[in-house]
Amino acid sequence: MNKIISKEHFSEKVFKLVVDAPLIAKSRKAGHFVIVRVGEKGERMPLTIAAADPVKGTITLVVQEVGLSSTRLCELNEGDYITDVVGPLGKATHIDNFGTVVCAGGGVGVAPMLPIVQALKAAGNRVITVLAGRTKELIILEKEMRESSDEVIIMTDDGSYGKKGLVTEGVEEVIKREKVDKCFAIGPAIMMKFVCLLTKKYEIPTEVSLNTIMVDGTGMCGACRITVGGKTKFVCVDGPEFDGHQVDFDEMLKRMGAFRDIEREEIHKLEHEASETCEAVKPADDRTAPWREELRKSMKPKERTAIPRVKMNELEPEYRSHSRKEEVNLGLNEEQALTEAKRCLDCANPSCMQGCPVGINIPAFVKNIERGEFLEAARVLKQTSALPAVCGRVCPQEKQCESKCIHLKMGHEAVAIGYLERFAADYERESGQISVPEIASKNGIKVAVVGSGPAGLSFAGDMAKLGYEVTVFEALHEIGGVLKYGIPEFRLPNKIVDVEIENLSKMGVLFVKDCIVGKTISVKDLEDEGYKGIFVASGAGLPNFMNIPGENSINIMSSNEYLTRVNLMDAASEDSDTPVTFGKRVAVIGGGNTAMDSVRTARRLGAERAMIIYRRSEAEMPARLEEVKHAKEEGVEFLTLHNPIEYIADEKGRVKQVVLQKMELGEPDASGRRSPVAIPGAVETIDIDMAIVSVGVSPNPIVPNSIPGLELGRKGTIAVNEDMQSSIPTIYAGGDIVRGGATVILAMGDGRRAAAAMDKQLRG
Repeated sequence: MNKIISKEHFSEKVFKLVVDAPLIAKSRKAGHFVIVRVGEKGERMPLTIAAADPVKGTITLVVQEVGLSSTRLCELNEGDYITDVVGPLGKATHIDNFGTVVCAGGGVGVAPMLPIVQALKAAGNRVITVLAGRTKELIILEKEMRESSDEVIIMTDDGSYGKKGLVTEGVEEVIKREKVDKCFAIGPAIMMKFVCLLTKKYEIPTEVSLNTIMVDGTGMCGACRITVGGKTKFVCVDGPEFDGHQVDFDEMLKRMGAFRDIEREEIHKLEHEASETCEAVKPADDRTAPWREELRKSMKPKERTAIPRVKMNELEPEYRSHSRKEEVNLGLNEEQALTEAKRCLDCANPSCMQGCPVGINIPAFVKNIERGEFLEAARVLKQTSALPAVCGRVCPQEKQCESKCIHLKMGHEAVAIGYLERFAADYERESGQISVPEIASKNGIKVAVVGSGPAGLSFAGDMAKLGYEVTVFEALHEIGGVLKYGIPEFRLPNKIVDVEIENLSKMGVLFVKDCIVGKTISVKDLEDEGYKGIFVASGAGLPNFMNIPGENSINIMSSNEYLTRVNLMDAASEDSDTPVTFGKRVAVIGGGNTAMDSVRTARRLGAERAMIIYRRSEAEMPARLEEVKHAKEEGVEFLTLHNPIEYIADEKGRVKQVVLQKMELGEPDASGRRSPVAIPGAVETIDIDMAIVSVGVSPNPIVPNSIPGLELGRKGTIAVNEDMQSSIPTIYAGGDIVRGGATVILAMGDGRRAAAAMDKQLRG
C-alpha cells in the first residue's frame, strides 16, 4: 500500500496527490504512467505521473473525478493509503532538440505535460505552452509551466482567464507567427483529435498521449488497443505516446465510451454509501517397502483392471451454468478414492511418471491412498509439486500422465491420476494438517523470481526447499498469475490457489506485489541488491487478434481482458468498481481451454446464446475433452469449421454482427492438425452483441526488452538452453515467456528444471 503524503485541491473535481512510492520515483521518466487501485474491489485505473522526487521517494498524480474509481481515489485524504500503485509503465517520451516546440495541454492533461515540457526545455528547445480549460478554475500548474516554458498562452472557453477560445486557436496563433518544428498534445481525446487535424494541415509532427481504458496496464489484456497507421497497437506497452496523425481517433472515442452506461449506474454506489452511516516429511515410499508389496498381493492384476474407472461428481448443468463461483467438479469421496486407487497396478517401470512434466512419484501417492494414508499421499505429492490441488484440477492429465497408463494398452480406461491428486491435496487442506516440505539449511544466497504464475511458483518452491532466500516479484495486485486472472473459479477456486501460495510462504518464500521488473525496478537493481540468480516467468500475456475489419469495435475484447475483468477484478459482482459487458449473444473465437473458460463464463453472466466459433473441426480442438463436454452440457453452441472475416458495428460503434467464412479441412499443417481451407462463396452473418477473441498470446515484451544483451527467439520469447538458462548466465526463464503458450504443468516443469540447474551453477 502507498501512503498519500499530501493532497491539494486544484478545482471542484481536480486534485493533486503526492504519494509515497520510492521505487517508482527512482525509475520514472517523462511520459510514464502508473496503475492505481483503491480498495480490494477497486478498478485498475491508469494515471500519468506528473512529477517525481527520487530523494523523497514520492510521485505526484493529478486526478479528476470522472467516474466511480477516480472519485474513490479523490475521496482519500493525506495520511490515507492507496491499495495499489504499480509502475512506472509505458514508454518514456522521446526527447530531442527539435527546435521550436508547441505543447498543448487541456484540463488534467496539463499534469502529464509538465515533465515533458521540463525535459524539452532541458534539451535546448524553445518551448511554447498552450494551456486550455473551460474556465479559469480548470487551469492548473500555470506557475510550474511558466518556470519551464519560454512562453505560456492560456485559453478558456468562457474567456474568464487568458484568451477566449479553444486550444486549437492558441496553437494556430503560434504556427502563423513562427516556424514550429514539433507539437505535443495531451488532454481529452476530442481535443487531441482537433489539434492533430490542425497540425496535419501545417505538416507539423505531433505526438499525443493516449490514456484509454486499461485493466492490467502491462500488455496482458488488450483492453487498451487502438488503431495507429492502420495497425492495432496496445497503449500500455507500445505507448502511451503515438504519432497523432496516424491515430484513428474516431474509433478510440467510441471505445472509450464502451463502459459509460455502466459507469453512470455504478457512480450511484458512492451516493448510496454517502447516505449511510513444520512438521518433518517422511522419506519417499519405495516400491519394495513391505506395505507396498502387501498391497500388490492383496488383489490380482485381473481384479484390479476389472474395476471400472470412477466418475467425478459434478454440479447439475442447468444449475451450474448460472453459478459463477461454485466449482463444477465436486471431487471424489473417500470410498471412490480408495476404489480408484486399487486400479493402479504399481508397475515396476511406471510409464505414467514419464508423462508427468514435474516428475511426481505417482505410484507412491496412489498406493498411499489405497492403504488409507491420505495425508501421506499429499506429502509425497508435495515433494515434487508446489501446486498439487491446482494440478489436480486444471492439468490435461489425459494428454500427459494418464496417456501413458498401462491400462490403455490393455483396452481399459486409464487410472484417474488427476482425480486422485486432487483428492489427496483437498483432503490435506480440509483436515487442517497441512505439511510443509523439508527445508534445507539456509545458504544465504538470494534468488529472484519474476512473475508468480505456475512456473514462478514451482521454481520458488524448489529453491526454497534447497535453502535459498527466494523473493517473487509480481506485477499485479494478486499473487498467482494466470491461476488467478485467467482460470475461472468454477474450474479453479481462488481459495485453492491461496492455500498453495500460503504454503510457499510458510517455506520462507517472500512475495512482492505491484512491482514490475523492467519498469518499477530493473534486473541491474536486483543484482545490485545481491540477487545471484534470476528466474523470469513473466508469462506470455500479450493477446493476439485476427486483424480483420471491425475488430476494434466496442464489445470486442480479448479473452485475457474478459477473464481478467471477471476473475481478477470480480467485475460481475455488484460491489466491484470494474465494469464488464453482460452480452446476450456472445461469440468466442477459438478452440482452446481459454476459449472454453470464456464462453462458459459468458453463459454464467447471462448470455442467452453463447457460441464457440472455431475454424477447424471439433476433433482438432486443443481444449480438454472435459472442458468441451462441460461447455456442451451448459448450453454452449459449437460453430466448428467457421472463421470470422469481419465484424459489423452499429451507429454507436458497438458490434452487432459477425461475418463467418465456412471452412473445410485440407492437408495437415506443421503441427499435424489438418489445415482449414475456405469454401468459396460460403459465408453467413450472425447477430451478436459481444465477441471474445481467444486465438493465442504473444510474449509480453516488458521484461525481455529491459535486459540489455538478452537473446530472444523469433517471436520475442526468451531463448534458453535445455537447462532453461538464457544467454546471460545468471538469468533463467521458463513458462509462457519461453514457450509462447503452454499448460500449467509444462510451466511448472520448466520451473523445476531451472531450479535444479541454477542450484548446480550457484553451488559451483
